Amino acid sequence: MSQSTVAKRYTQALFETAKDANIVNEVSADLAEFSKVLAGTPELLTLLSAPKVSVERKKQMISELFAGAQPAVINVLALLVERKRFNEVTDVVVEFDRLADDAKGVAKATVFSTRALTDEEHAEISAAFAKRVNKDSLIIDNVIDESLIGGIRVQIGNDIFDSSVKGKLARLENTLIG
Repeated sequence: MSQSTVAKRYTQALFETAKDANIVNEVSADLAEFSKVLAGTPELLTLLSAPKVSVERKKQMISELFAGAQPAVINVLALLVERKRFNEVTDVVVEFDRLADDAKGVAKATVFSTRALTDEEHAEISAAFAKRVNKDSLIIDNVIDESLIGGIRVQIGNDIFDSSVKGKLARLENTLIG
């Protein structure tokens, strides 16, 4: 997913601030909570983006609603409001999550399989595929897809590793038909 240049700049500044203060996990948790609040009340995003509401009132609402959050998070949210860039906030949350994962040597992966994976399979897949994308480990989201017939398909970012029976049959068909 492509993020805007503006969101990347705000996120990079927030990440550097959090890293310097050694609060990356806390900022990440605050942003995750903020994201949940936005998902649960989409009117909040509309309100904080509304031109009829003054910038000062919006900043006051952010301060009151997220009083327990890290000051760096509140400052970035206030800055987005001030610069009329609050529509970039979801991209900032996603990009910060990616930067935090990169710093930890972790990547998110979606593993498609015909059945739920066991803990042992999770560990084996994480170890095997993390090396392929130069990470220490993977956070795996297992999706059941019975159309695969057998095997697994692993998606890590834009990379797809397909060792499913369905994928092998499709590749064989392409080879035979041309």
